[in-house]
Amino acid sequence: MLMPDRLLDAVRVLDLSTGNADAVTRLFADLGADVLKVEFPGGSPARAAPPTLAGAGIPFAVHNANKRATVLDPFDEDDCVRFFDLAGEADIVVDSGADGVIAFGTSGEELAARYPHLVVLSVTDFGATGPRASWCATDPVLYAMCGALSRSGPTTGTPVLPPDGIASATAAVQAAWAALAAYYNRLRCGTGDFIDFSRYDAVVMALDPAFGSHGQAAAGARSAARWRGRPKNQDAYPILPCRDGFVRLCVMAPRQWRGLRRWLGEPEEFQDPKYDVIGARMAAWPEIGALVRELFAGQTMKDLVAAGQAHGVPIAAVLPPSWVLDSEHFQAVGAITEAELVPGVRTRIPTGYFVVDGQRLGFRTPAPAIGEDQPYWLGGPPVAPATPGKVGDYPFRGLRILDLGIIVAGGELGRLFGDLGAEVIKVESPDYPDGLRQARAGDAMSESFAWTHRNQLGFGLDLRSAEGRRVFGRLVAEADAVFANFKPGTLASLGFSYDALRAANPRIVLAESSAYGDRGPWSTRMGYGPLVRAATGVTRLWTPADPDDGNDRADDARHAFYDATTIFPDHVVGRITAIAALAALIRRDHTGRGAHVHISQAEAVVNQLDTLYVTQAAVAAGLSRIRDDTALHAVYPCAGDDEWCVISIPSDDDWRHVAGLLDHPQWADDPRFATGEARLAHRRDLVGLVSAWTRTRTPVRTAELLQAVGVPAGPMNRPPDILEDPQLLGRRLFSDMTHPLIERPLPAETGPAPFRHIPPAPQRPAPLPGQDTRQICRDVLGMSPAETERLLADRVLFGPPRAGSDS
Repeated sequence: MLMPDRLLDAVRVLDLSTGNADAVTRLFADLGADVLKVEFPGGSPARAAPPTLAGAGIPFAVHNANKRATVLDPFDEDDCVRFFDLAGEADIVVDSGADGVIAFGTSGEELAARYPHLVVLSVTDFGATGPRASWCATDPVLYAMCGALSRSGPTTGTPVLPPDGIASATAAVQAAWAALAAYYNRLRCGTGDFIDFSRYDAVVMALDPAFGSHGQAAAGARSAARWRGRPKNQDAYPILPCRDGFVRLCVMAPRQWRGLRRWLGEPEEFQDPKYDVIGARMAAWPEIGALVRELFAGQTMKDLVAAGQAHGVPIAAVLPPSWVLDSEHFQAVGAITEAELVPGVRTRIPTGYFVVDGQRLGFRTPAPAIGEDQPYWLGGPPVAPATPGKVGDYPFRGLRILDLGIIVAGGELGRLFGDLGAEVIKVESPDYPDGLRQARAGDAMSESFAWTHRNQLGFGLDLRSAEGRRVFGRLVAEADAVFANFKPGTLASLGFSYDALRAANPRIVLAESSAYGDRGPWSTRMGYGPLVRAATGVTRLWTPADPDDGNDRADDARHAFYDATTIFPDHVVGRITAIAALAALIRRDHTGRGAHVHISQAEAVVNQLDTLYVTQAAVAAGLSRIRDDTALHAVYPCAGDDEWCVISIPSDDDWRHVAGLLDHPQWADDPRFATGEARLAHRRDLVGLVSAWTRTRTPVRTAELLQAVGVPAGPMNRPPDILEDPQLLGRRLFSDMTHPLIERPLPAETGPAPFRHIPPAPQRPAPLPGQDTRQICRDVLGMSPAETERLLADRVLFGPPRAGSDS
């Protein structure tokens, strides 16, 4: 096994971020970059931001691991000189907008202009441009505005906020992807970039996008004309009670249904082959579900998961977060480690997202003390572009990707590279088509497939035939990377383990993702997103803050979980895998050596919620001096039919501003609300008082008034609202994408961020299966027409027939 040197060893990152942006540079540090955090005298205020452990902020401790830290005083002339020296020798600068570079008498744009090689990433809540640039956001506000909230919760009553932390973690991943793409462009053309990065833009695109891939089950059912928000079916992936908790089923394929039927004892009334189809099973779920409930009622979660796996039924326990870090699986694969997170205190922490060449690239050293390091870079000078290319071209032009990825996580990975200019060859077999090709009756292509596979070529190939494997081996020899997200072992069973790929092409990068990773006790489990969420604690967290909020349950038997309609974590896993793949390509270009990266969806979830899980682990371990975050986030009713606004009250000052705006300044000193702890204890009273005011105003007006006094608030946007959002319009987040097989234009993202030197994503239509087979055989493989036609006739290759041909 190759021992990886860290993928970004040669990269220097000057970290001027604070708060949510700290997580961006942690990703670079995990991958081996020299990340030097610059703080002002006294240190970053984020060091004490709650929740805290022994007086130290847990978010700061987690998101600043593996970095170095120095202190520079912007009022000291010598320190200002040192700052510009550091910036001039850096590759990437990350700033949080409000302070950072501005304190040193410059701006991010000016810094990028002063040092043309530099990539400057300025991370703010809404970006520096647009009518809402001055707004502030929390995760719940971002959930409201990005459209995720409108699809979460009961069909009537108060929508349910997703777990706090996911939005910020998703934005951090998107920011890292944008900055690394710009750095790769610098390596190609010699010119850096300035990126005005908006966290709001990021969660609209990358968390649970309204205009993007929606998974296999939904691909054939979407209809913009009738899709307004929270679906009536909240149990597409049913959750059933058992003796010690709940389990979730995710029965998709006919063979999985037959496994469930065997488990149920082959009930006579469900032998009809029509139940092989998902729709028929969903229509009959009240009857099927009754049988499953009876079977599950007296058994434990552990026993049911074991029995389900034995029957070939995708199933997972709905675990509480407090159990997750103790899981045998996460412990066995090293996804959890015990370390001195803050001085003098050891606790369990998630290790990080990345596994490279079988080794984990993650937590190595705790967050540094204030001023622990001198203001100097480690190692040699920055890497210069080998052969400077053209400024203004796509950074990935010339890269060739063989894309075996399927559904959302796999499809997103290929799209991200195609949108930035790579030649992405989607390899498919007609016997095993991508699940996103499932379309509504009468449609030739689903919207999900069109969004996910634009800018790709379609290559039809039977990988299960010996000659098909030889053809694929020839493709590998001409490629830069192979992308896949099959169940672990599938690629190797086809003859294409990483060792085999490397034998064909020593420079190849293999980038894979799977539900639970390719090692450990859970690696062989069947996994879908809903099962991953159940097994990692997310489902348990996705519940109403107040159990009585919006309780429309017809009977008391229904569970309280509302994560059935999200695609999380598929989209963000695609981006995490893309970061690792691009980092591997950067190292490959520098050293000539390829790499194998593998991302576990389950580990991605745990790291997305790292602050919450570390806090719970500390509580479970009985550690003292834990102070919780007392911010109060709630969904408030507004004027109109099923209209809502999210308001966050992070501090006493914010509550004072709310009370003043509502013309009740006395509420600020009311013992029920005067402190964060008191506000949480009297949450229902506070929400009731504020709701009387919000009910008389629209969601947008409510948010505008609160934002005007500095309080984070946002309207609940539905998909049509997102397309009309003035901030997104002002920042040109979407453009119309046309496809000859889809009757109306589709709104599609224009790129991961507003670059200065990288053009918007091209929008070549997604291919039909095998659409470009002949072209690829001719241009990439150098096949003769006769050889190509022979392989097509032998059904080794697949493609559209020649004009005038009957074959």
